[in-house]
Amino acid sequence: MTIENTKNLRKQVAPFEKSTTKESVWQIINTVVPFIILWSLAYFSLSVSYWLALIPIVIAAGFLTRIFIIFHDCTHHSFFKSRRANRIVGTAMGVLTIFPFDQWGHEHSVHHATSGNLDKRGTGDIWTLTVDEYLAAPLRLRLAYRFYRNPLVMFGLGPIYVFLLKNRFNRKGAKKKERNNTYLTNVLIVTLVGLLCWALGWQTFLLVQGSIFMISGAAGIWLFYVQHTFEDSYFEEDKEWEYVKAAVEGSSFYKLPKVLQWLTGNIGFHHVHHLSPRVPNYKLEEAHKHTPPLKNVPTITLGTSLRSLRFRLWDEKNKNFVSFKEVKAIAKNYISPQVKPEL
Repeated sequence: MTIENTKNLRKQVAPFEKSTTKESVWQIINTVVPFIILWSLAYFSLSVSYWLALIPIVIAAGFLTRIFIIFHDCTHHSFFKSRRANRIVGTAMGVLTIFPFDQWGHEHSVHHATSGNLDKRGTGDIWTLTVDEYLAAPLRLRLAYRFYRNPLVMFGLGPIYVFLLKNRFNRKGAKKKERNNTYLTNVLIVTLVGLLCWALGWQTFLLVQGSIFMISGAAGIWLFYVQHTFEDSYFEEDKEWEYVKAAVEGSSFYKLPKVLQWLTGNIGFHHVHHLSPRVPNYKLEEAHKHTPPLKNVPTITLGTSLRSLRFRLWDEKNKNFVSFKEVKAIAKNYISPQVKPEL
């Protein structure tokens, strides 16, 4: 990407940053209503068998992912023109997805401001070590990192830890407004869950909502993972880091089948989103198509994205991700560098 392109890209995307109230309201209707219907179908299907109920459960998980994208847009204040409307709808969608609006919004803003910056890792991102950091780390840290990076842990235990546990507590240093929003979200979640368990039975609720939660949670973490973990991604130390390059070179264009693209709220156009978080999800594809320089961004498909499962460590020397197996060859000629103090 040329210097001229990086300067003009944000200006070219700017016209797509305006939300449309009609489209936003329609998206809420065509997402939340089908989710409720599918949830009900899953509940009634349980009287026949769980395997029959699994059909609407899987589809409902897709719609819950789409609900999260609405929540996500609201935290960027891109879904409605009104900040108040974004906050109200975002908090409501946060109850359905069990995410506190202010807390997650803060962490995600930090993620956007630091994505790909090797000196500012640790908030709102996937834990990523460089090859040098990994080889210089003590055994306990390397074992912890390998455990964290195991797909069964990341996409299985990950949703349980992040959504059910981490999201329930305020971060250190959170302001009163953020803390109160977390408390409100927790109270509303407990109230909704309590009412459904009382009306339907806690076993039935867990079978339906628990299954939807695990499928959508794993899908959500997978989407976040592959959008930044691809072979030739972008990572630089702070002095070399550039926001626009991090957005378009460090965020992938995940080219999904149209049905999955719709269910995931166009988040596959992640390069556009990172370039301009104020573009609502329903305008991301349009922004991509009408911005010529974005045609050459890193593109992955459903098939090629599976390769990302073996990408574990960032090789600063060769500017690409490598697997644990590949790092063994590097280790043979390894000379310990000075490890960054924060790691």
